[in-house]
Amino acid sequence: MSRTPKPLTNPPSNPQILSLFNPCKTLRHLKQLHAQIITHHNSPFQLSALASLSALSPFPTFLAYAKTIFHHLQNPPPSLYNSLIRALSSSKTPPEALPLYHTMLQSGLKPDHMTYPFVIKACNESSMTWFGLLVHTHVVKSGFECDSYIVSSLIHLYANGKDLGAAKQLFNLCSDRDVVSWNAMIDGYVKRGEMGHARIVFDRMVCRDVISWNTMINGYAIVGKIDEAKRLFDEMPERNLVSWNSMLAGFVKCGNVEDVFGLFSEMPCRDVVSWNSMLACYAQCGKPNEALALFDQMRAVGVKPTEPTVVSLLSACAHLGALDKGLHLHTYINDNRIEVNSIVGTALVDMYAKCGKISLATQVFNAMESKDVLAWNTIIAGMAIHGHLKEAQQLFKEMKEAGVEPNDVTFVAMLSACSHAGMVDEGQKLLDCMSSSYGIEPKVEHYGCVIDLLARAGLLEEAMELIGTMPMEPNPSALGALLGGCRIHGNYELGEMVGKRLINLQPCHSGRYILLSNIYAAAKKWDDARKVRNLMKVNGISKVPGVSVIELKGMVHRFVAGDWSHPESNKIYEKLNEIHTRLKSAIGYSADTANVLLDMEEEDKEHALAVHSEKLAIAYGLLHLDSKEAIRIVKNLRVCSDCHHVTKLISKVYGREIIVRDRNRFHHFEDGECSCLDFW
Repeated sequence: MSRTPKPLTNPPSNPQILSLFNPCKTLRHLKQLHAQIITHHNSPFQLSALASLSALSPFPTFLAYAKTIFHHLQNPPPSLYNSLIRALSSSKTPPEALPLYHTMLQSGLKPDHMTYPFVIKACNESSMTWFGLLVHTHVVKSGFECDSYIVSSLIHLYANGKDLGAAKQLFNLCSDRDVVSWNAMIDGYVKRGEMGHARIVFDRMVCRDVISWNTMINGYAIVGKIDEAKRLFDEMPERNLVSWNSMLAGFVKCGNVEDVFGLFSEMPCRDVVSWNSMLACYAQCGKPNEALALFDQMRAVGVKPTEPTVVSLLSACAHLGALDKGLHLHTYINDNRIEVNSIVGTALVDMYAKCGKISLATQVFNAMESKDVLAWNTIIAGMAIHGHLKEAQQLFKEMKEAGVEPNDVTFVAMLSACSHAGMVDEGQKLLDCMSSSYGIEPKVEHYGCVIDLLARAGLLEEAMELIGTMPMEPNPSALGALLGGCRIHGNYELGEMVGKRLINLQPCHSGRYILLSNIYAAAKKWDDARKVRNLMKVNGISKVPGVSVIELKGMVHRFVAGDWSHPESNKIYEKLNEIHTRLKSAIGYSADTANVLLDMEEEDKEHALAVHSEKLAIAYGLLHLDSKEAIRIVKNLRVCSDCHHVTKLISKVYGREIIVRDRNRFHHFEDGECSCLDFW
């Protein structure tokens, strides 16, 4: 606990002010010290010293109080101007330093070598190169044009302002180049991606400090030249934590989990940046379980999470549909006062939407003070996967009213909403007006959404016509949507043509073989179906297994079809038998064996359907969840029609709410009905 400042008796000197200021850890104690100075001496010199110390303290509230003291002083000295300008240049509001600099000039005070670097830094941080040009003229008039620290600041300013010519001219004119100037020039080239020029400057350096090496490693990593980055990393005479983190970030960018984990394991020490890089790698590479486990390790060693930490973890929870973990993480964010800015807020919206809680996603979105285009796109996409077209349309309208311009991603989300709701006319109109009303030329992804919409609706000829009029070749995703429509609506001839084309385009994509084989099987073309599956074997392609996960009490349980690996398998299969018997007696359920597109006996088909992964997960949920709790399932593939039908029946017979997220959308089952209205 910080102590109240000792009372003043004699006029304090600067060292005394410092000794009295150091114990101040709260605004209340700072105000007490301020009051003592005013009461006993009211010395402008001492008040100025107090304001300078407050401005440069690590406590954000002290800077605001320093500005208050400054505004009450009649003639603040240059040192106080310098302290405030320096503090503001590194704050969240660097533009505030510039009018203060103007006031300093208006007061007749002369800026010095401690003023200019931080005024220039404020220009840099505020992206106000034009103001920096004005300051540069003041530097020359004041005779500081050879000060290496000021020159380095100007090089940074011009390089960041994309004027590398001016930066290079300054660098070449500087006769007394120190390591800061060299680093500034290298950093300028790196930020522009001009690694060839950066390497030339780097190789010319006589004394390379660790910052130069780190900048080069980071630059190579950014442009994807990971081998060059690793070569420099291995050649470094001395490494610090930034060196390791730069190399780690490079491996993360390349997406090689093994390399990232290998380097992470070798690190002699780690900070929160290191942990965040590893978490981001797991989250981006589809390893959410590993990300959540790593977070537990991170907390165990006492590393305090930051904004990037929670963003990666929220992404992992969204991927898994792990609502309980997401809720706990949200509580952690609030309890630890992590700012819910647009980035964290958007991650929360995405997590809740993908975990089936669109109402909570909406609450978080509405509470966000600042909403950028990514935030709007995320909530609209959330409405789309839940099938809420009207809500998506209303949000689209509010987005425009808020002055946020929709981008191409916005239209992908809106067209997806139309597709999931089966609104053909609305989707076609939206595609047609993109260019004329919003100045956005439709991309292949936008055409793909409408092809999907038409194919789902059975308008296969119209989908083919749209493909023929597209200004670009359809991508596999668009053709895959058409193939899916052929499967749903039993168009064997078109399905065969599209399926063969897709296999040629993506010979390693198992889903293309499976869908074409299923189309043959549905048409009773068993020989053709077997040929396609044999082709898969010859090409060494394995079918992606259907996986369903359910979260209970923070633990994620994974099931595949016919799975007996779970420790409670006996109870699960007993529950499955009970479900089957109860549905049969109560409603007369019989399995839709048309979904088993293999040439086998009817009884075998019924058994194959009965043990699909989502049914196992639902049975496990019925065993352990309270009757008032929703059963939440996430499946990696499209749910089959038999499982969809059975889930509707379970929701009615057992009186349960069941929420299933499959590969395409959410299904909310309640009282025998599904939110998709059997359109998926």
